[in-house]
Amino acid sequence: MRIHAFVALLATVVACTAQTPTPQPARVAYAPPRQLILISFDGFRYDYINRPAAKNLRALAARGVRAERMIPSFPSKTFPNHYTLVTGLTPEHHGIVANVIRDSVLGTFTLRDTLAQSESRWWGGEPIWVTAELQGKRAAIVGWPGSEAAIKGRHATWWSRYNHEQPRAEKVQLLLDWLSLPPNEAPSLMLAYFHEVDGAGHSFGPWAPQVDSAIAQVDSALGALMDGIAARGMTDRVDIIVVSDHGMTPVSPERAIILEDYIDMADVDVIDWNPVGAIEPKPGAIDRVYARLRGAHPAMQVYKKGEVPAHFHFNAHPRITSLVLVAADGWTITSRSQVARWRENGWRGGGNHGFDPDLISMGATFVAAGPSFASGRELPPFRNVHVYPLMAQLLGLRAASSDGSLDSLRAALR
Repeated sequence: MRIHAFVALLATVVACTAQTPTPQPARVAYAPPRQLILISFDGFRYDYINRPAAKNLRALAARGVRAERMIPSFPSKTFPNHYTLVTGLTPEHHGIVANVIRDSVLGTFTLRDTLAQSESRWWGGEPIWVTAELQGKRAAIVGWPGSEAAIKGRHATWWSRYNHEQPRAEKVQLLLDWLSLPPNEAPSLMLAYFHEVDGAGHSFGPWAPQVDSAIAQVDSALGALMDGIAARGMTDRVDIIVVSDHGMTPVSPERAIILEDYIDMADVDVIDWNPVGAIEPKPGAIDRVYARLRGAHPAMQVYKKGEVPAHFHFNAHPRITSLVLVAADGWTITSRSQVARWRENGWRGGGNHGFDPDLISMGATFVAAGPSFASGRELPPFRNVHVYPLMAQLLGLRAASSDGSLDSLRAALR
């Protein structure tokens, strides 16, 4: 009985097995890798997004995330903060401590000195495009500060010398052309810089109609980029982050702090003026100069190197000068000769930045959208050092050591 039962059972199993089809491997649809575009609108205050001309930026934010404001690093100037955004390091750690810098070995760095900007020894840390290139991904850049130097011996795959006159439409077309390359050739990371809003803010002040015109210009470029991405069917493949480096505040000749009113200028070298005075006293003069400047004007704070308030993160680097002067919001540290030029040229006011980054007026912009980002979410204020680890996460890269943390921006992600 048992043998007959076993034979019957075996026959049933064999029959069932014969009727069961052999499993086939599941077909996996090919998904091209995601790509990231980082765009900077220089001088785009955190609240400019609410002005009528910023319609495309608001549309991008509506389908993604925006920050109440992004807090720049000190000093809240262009080169220090553009490099902080891509390295996650504060200026005291990456070495671009101002727009004008003096180094005991390298000499002087300025915005107009293209030779200095191409010298890799000025640029500490590891920018995101170098992180990408070192880990086998391609990067492409239009005009980002630092991109002209071979940092860690590497350039982006595509880069060029900065051209202040390069048309916005040409920059957008470059981005779209890179996106259109075959997936195995295209860059994973693209960066582009637009200067127009900062220039208008300096010349006319943040509330001028000329600033609205500049907002419309860069917003139109953003709209053209978004339309081009949609036309290529890539909206669900491309992450876009739009940032600025700092805000803007009104300044005027009536709010001027004239250094000659307080010190003998023969006692100092002024490396950078306004609104952060980078002062190097002559040998033996530091205590005398410090004593005369400290408390000299209610709208100016004066610090010795090593005593700058901790929240500025501005004590460690050798390029930081022995004395650091910080003007209050809207004030200018200047000289008699500069005041005379203002009068001669009829200057009545404009805008500036560089002040304490925690001031609302210095608040910068952060907007991001794409397949990696949440939708319709507003983030509380955060510091710009956190953008680098976020980009490394989006690109699947091992982030270099930085002052930022991905945890600070996890809420932005889907």
